[in-house]
Amino acid sequence: MTRLKEGDQVIVLSGADSGKTGRLISINRSGGMAVVQGINMKWKHLRKSQENPQGARVEREYPIDLSNLAYLDAATGKGVRLGAKIEGGKKVRVMRPSGKTVES
Repeated sequence: MTRLKEGDQVIVLSGADSGKTGRLISINRSGGMAVVQGINMKWKHLRKSQENPQGARVEREYPIDLSNLAYLDAATGKGVRLGAKIEGGKKVRVMRPSGKTVES
């Protein structure tokens, strides 16, 4: 289970893009994958069509496993784990080491 949400700034922990940061575009919670802006870029070849009479070759983001991502703490520039607690009758996300709340 992950507490990451679309729009969060994340850092890649492992793989070819380790250390790079980006914003979460979409999350597939059942599959455990996420698409991050500018991360895991691959070339997609498109066949000929009316929109592309010559065919096309576009670079796009592909999904990356959620276990390879961590929420980016802007103050330290490092990846942190997220927890949850109830403040004022609302459930909020908090950064584990520091206990600071995360702006949603």
